[in-house]
Amino acid sequence: MTRLSAASDDSGDALFGLESLVAPGDPSASRAADGTFRTSDAARRLLPVRQIYAEPAAAASPRGRQILGRFPQARLIEVDSHWGIPGLHGNEGNLRRWVRVKGETLILGIKKSLITRPNGRSADWIAPSPSNGCALACSYCYVPRRKGYANPITVFTNTAQIIAHLGRHVARQGRKHEPNQCDDTAWVYDIGENGDCAVDALVCDNTADLVHAFRQWPTAKASFATKFVNPDLLGYDPGGRTRIRFSLMPTDDSRLLDLRTSPVDERIAAAGDFLDAGYEVHFNLSPVVLRPGWRDAWADLLQHLDEVLPARVKRQAAAEVIMLTHNQGLHEVNLAWHPRGEELLWQPHLQQAKRSENGALNVRYRNHVKAQAVHDLRELVAAHAPWLRIRYAF
Repeated sequence: MTRLSAASDDSGDALFGLESLVAPGDPSASRAADGTFRTSDAARRLLPVRQIYAEPAAAASPRGRQILGRFPQARLIEVDSHWGIPGLHGNEGNLRRWVRVKGETLILGIKKSLITRPNGRSADWIAPSPSNGCALACSYCYVPRRKGYANPITVFTNTAQIIAHLGRHVARQGRKHEPNQCDDTAWVYDIGENGDCAVDALVCDNTADLVHAFRQWPTAKASFATKFVNPDLLGYDPGGRTRIRFSLMPTDDSRLLDLRTSPVDERIAAAGDFLDAGYEVHFNLSPVVLRPGWRDAWADLLQHLDEVLPARVKRQAAAEVIMLTHNQGLHEVNLAWHPRGEELLWQPHLQQAKRSENGALNVRYRNHVKAQAVHDLRELVAAHAPWLRIRYAF
């Protein structure tokens, strides 16, 4: 395959392309392109990319060429599809290299099905994801459940089609006339359901382009959760139209379960900077993992939030509470690369089967256990961080 374009989405009448979103001299475009943190030693340690599996059209697209230029030493391997790549997803031996694969491998593909799904919990809508998979290695992550024995980042390079699809969808909604738990006035679109947009920004400009697009849509707001503090995002100028949700859990739990992520204290400390840069800053208390001493650990975390967060962050903050959901297949994968984490995550005496919205059979805490835990956590928030509005608990 030669180093060098991408399939269209649902129609050819795009409202705008990337060239209209990133105008010459635009400060957010310049910052995204320069990526001062993106080219740092810290970023290179997280993503020492050695091989890139790519669909031909994805590699030949403008975004694909940007990514190949970003990692010029990486070996390029042509694949028919970003799903089920032989030697990667189907290779059980990769379990022993789970974390290493996440840093050394990228996949480039075309997002062929552009569907915006209703949600109603964290967001009004789930947007087509610009990526699938992550360079981070959170052992409870649900994304690997369908991907076999490796879960590196798959970047979708047809960003212009994704943005055009979203532009049409936003236009069809009109104005939001009634507030709900997602937002009082804006239609909220989760743009990072299957990845971490802050990590994706180390690879290419997909996240910058989406943030820039939502800045131009006064009736809508982008939203994504992250466990990674990427200072390059501070230069994107979101204009209040992107909500960043820093995911938090007690530090001891995070050290065991949130591998390769930014430390919890660093995520909390970044909140003021991101607010000042034009983001709405919320928090995900997620996942809540039940283990001996969990209430005391969460009380300590909430007290820390109350002590260190600036008043301006507290005034606009809200939180989502998400109890742990796990999966038999993921449990078996985790036993091969990180069995210590499973001592907290896999607790059959506390868990029951759960059929998810996408049809997968998962496990969650038993109804009475979960209800009591949600009640207890709400009480902890009320006692230690009463300013933190809980948007929903699930």
